Amino acid sequence: MQPPPLRRAAAPLSRIPSTPPVVASPRTSGGAGRGLLSRLVAVVVLVLTAALAGPAPTAHAAVGLTRVTSFGADPGQLSMYVYRPASLPARPAVVFALHGCTQDAQTYADNSGLPELADRYGFLVVFAETTTSNNFNKCFNWFQTADNRRGQGEAASIRQMASHTVSAYGADARRTYVTGLSAGGAMTSVMLATYPDVFQAGAVVAGLPYGCANDVAGAYGCMNPGTDLTPAQWAQRVRDAHPSWSGPWPRVAVWHGDKDTTVVPRNADELRDQWTALHGLSQTPTRTSVIGPNSTRHEEYAAADGSVAVEVNRVPGIGHGTPVDPGSGAQQCGSTGAAYFLASICSSYWITQFFGLQDSGPERGTLPAPTGLAVTGATDTTISLSWDPVDGADGYAVHRDGVPLATADSTSYTDTGLTAGSSHTYAVAARDADGRAGQLSGTVTARTTGTVTACWTATNYAHVQAGRATTSGGYTYAKGSQQNMGLYNTFITHTLKESPAGYFTLADGTCP
Repeated sequence: MQPPPLRRAAAPLSRIPSTPPVVASPRTSGGAGRGLLSRLVAVVVLVLTAALAGPAPTAHAAVGLTRVTSFGADPGQLSMYVYRPASLPARPAVVFALHGCTQDAQTYADNSGLPELADRYGFLVVFAETTTSNNFNKCFNWFQTADNRRGQGEAASIRQMASHTVSAYGADARRTYVTGLSAGGAMTSVMLATYPDVFQAGAVVAGLPYGCANDVAGAYGCMNPGTDLTPAQWAQRVRDAHPSWSGPWPRVAVWHGDKDTTVVPRNADELRDQWTALHGLSQTPTRTSVIGPNSTRHEEYAAADGSVAVEVNRVPGIGHGTPVDPGSGAQQCGSTGAAYFLASICSSYWITQFFGLQDSGPERGTLPAPTGLAVTGATDTTISLSWDPVDGADGYAVHRDGVPLATADSTSYTDTGLTAGSSHTYAVAARDADGRAGQLSGTVTARTTGTVTACWTATNYAHVQAGRATTSGGYTYAKGSQQNMGLYNTFITHTLKESPAGYFTLADGTCP
């Protein structure tokens, strides 16, 4: 991510993907002073681009993209490109990919590895693209209120692309995801915050939390040295983006190089704080491990049902860019043929796994999608499913909330250990004799019965130790509601009400 120049200060220029941004005269609205500032910003951008770009790109085959010229009113003046694999299941999932500064849709398609994974697992990829007429350095304008609000500018344009992908390509609206690098990563945060009703999950690569900046000066500070807010403050900025939304919140994966000096690694922590707080989770990981050939630190923050709501991946030894691992192995993808694609680990492979777009096998099988998926029963803690048999199936893979859950030997399955009053979405794929999963079925959504209400009176310290509250900056916050309970110590006592399970609110003197 380069420093963010002012938005739409230049007249439209023809797209030149292989060259750095070109300084152009400002539009007539803005005057000579704004024109001088724009030119100065562009000069700084060019210097930093030359310093950070590294060696010249190597030649590589271009991925075939289809440009969609009409997808809506397009208030943000973006371009839409679609990668459609030769073989797709009915109602495929779709991943939106947002490039970084100085890049474009073709560059991101050629080097990120997403198209090759789309071929392997059968999903659509939509590459949104901004231009120098929006931003001198071709950054998405994540830092401007005209573009980072629901129903406005670039955010609204990407939302329109999502609607068009469902209507024109038959994509599954309940399996819509977004990822991006740098400014595209920050714009991923924008889309998750402003349209949680559209995107079920997202992956922010070298990006920033939502609401970190609303102007150019603020953007610089967010990038480096970063902005430190409490989890509750970060969460509130997301809630304010769509005040009427009551959940569920999107699942979020964070990727960041530990030597990034452009968007400092502190932003990975702030993103973690923002989304764990929204999910009512502690900022301490449920479990940690290492993944990939370079021992990337992988932190998981699990919800009450065991699913991973937030994950953070800290990539060692790299600076600012998308981690890729060129090669033909099952966990390899991408290319280092352009700036800001860094040899380390194939982040796109792990991102598609986080989204639940692939099964455990390295390749998708050829069996058709099961039909007739239906809910046959529900209790406070279980949901039962059934579906029609598929010829040649040697078992079935059950997915819950977009993530592989279990293998069933027959055409029925009961999901257990769920939370009372919780809602879940299911899909099923048939497995062949080699264990490869075929096309994924359509989805059904079911809700467990009952509600859970309980009251707990204890010190703030005891609430945190019992998992009913979290702590940050010396203060205590109720898990779920994120209400401030005061200092984290044994001298302050509160009553918390739990309803539904895992969601706590202050109830001093009112809890039965």
